[in-house]
Amino acid sequence: MKYKLFTDGGARGNPGPAGIGAILFDDNDKLLWLESQYIGEATNNEAEYKAIILGLTYFKKFFGSKKITLNCYLDSELVVKQLNSEYKIKHPNLKMFYNEIQNLIKDMEVSFEHIYREKNSFADKLVNISLDAHGNS
Repeated sequence: MKYKLFTDGGARGNPGPAGIGAILFDDNDKLLWLESQYIGEATNNEAEYKAIILGLTYFKKFFGSKKITLNCYLDSELVVKQLNSEYKIKHPNLKMFYNEIQNLIKDMEVSFEHIYREKNSFADKLVNISLDAHGNS
C-alpha cells in the first residue's frame, strides 16, 4: 500500500513566527492523521523542513520500519530539490534538518514531489491555524 504525506511550513516574516502542518492519507485518500504546530521563530525554509520531519516522525512511529511506500508532497520547490539532491544545501540549520530526514527515511521507500500551493491548501491552512492560535495574524 502507498501513503501520501502533505506538508507545509511558513513564517510570517522571514524569519518570523512560524507554523507547520502535516497530513497523512492512505492510497484511497482516507485521512489517517493531521497535525499543526507553532514552532516559534524560523525561516520559511526551516519551517518547511520541520513540517516534513513532523510528518515522517509520525509515519515512522505508526508504521515502524515496514517496507511501505510514502509519497511526500510539498509546495516548496527549493526544499524538494534539496531533498532529491538536485540542489546543494548551504545553510547549517537546513543541513541538520536534511540529515535528520535522511535518518528517518533510511529504511523506507520515500519520494519527495513538488506540488503547487493550490494542491496543498489543507496543509497550508494548518500552518495558518497554528500561527493564528498564537496571535500571529
